[in-house]
Amino acid sequence: MRIRAFVALAFVALLSVGCATVPMTGRTQLALVPEMDMVTAAAQNYDEFLGTVTVSDDPAANALVGRIGERVAASAERFLTDLDMTSDLQYYDWRFTVVDDDETVNAFCMPGGKIVVYTGIIPVAENENQLAVVIGHEVAHALARHSSERMSQILLAELGGMALARAIQEKPRETQGWMMLAYGMGAQLGVILPYSRTHEKEADRIGLILMAQAGYDPRAAVPFWTRMGELGGARPPEFLSTHPEPETRIDEINRHMPEALGYYEASMQ
Repeated sequence: MRIRAFVALAFVALLSVGCATVPMTGRTQLALVPEMDMVTAAAQNYDEFLGTVTVSDDPAANALVGRIGERVAASAERFLTDLDMTSDLQYYDWRFTVVDDDETVNAFCMPGGKIVVYTGIIPVAENENQLAVVIGHEVAHALARHSSERMSQILLAELGGMALARAIQEKPRETQGWMMLAYGMGAQLGVILPYSRTHEKEADRIGLILMAQAGYDPRAAVPFWTRMGELGGARPPEFLSTHPEPETRIDEINRHMPEALGYYEASMQ
């Protein structure tokens, strides 16, 4: 009983001190890992990753991604400044790299603004506005510190697993096995996957605003994500997926489109 009480107190302490707020959406997120630690580790991992792939030497592709990236990153920094979060600018050293891989239709970001765009996704984005959808989405992940939140969730889940293992250690081995399995599935389906979908929806919304403020038409998001959905093939049910269903994603994008168009119209003045 004393152990369970201690674990409960530890959970409360972690949750009370390990919280942050996502810029723009205002959602409270778990933040147990210092952001500078995430940024430092990501910078090293980014350099190591680039040593395992072929970086594109196509001047047109690099110029296109670099131009969009600079404009969207500048939009992100303006937002932080407007929100009186200038101290957070220290965490960002934006780098946009094009990887020469026509078979991979993807892009991703690491903490601190390290963003990779594969050449395979560039033709799917039929114009500069649509490629800005991709880059805006990835910059949004960095701005919202989704990687840090995911790491915090994993750490919290591991702590819960350790507490459960300690609490049931006197039960039969078979009972311990199915209880730990149930806990693992519950953590995955009840916390990690839903938050993955939350992150994707949040990155869509924030990305729309960032690209719109940077002067890119956010209406390009609907045809781009529609086409990406058509390329996706068979998918697991949404509750088992880290990404929302294409129809759900488009509905959410359309719901936030008036907000994004307001920023776009302001950027044109």
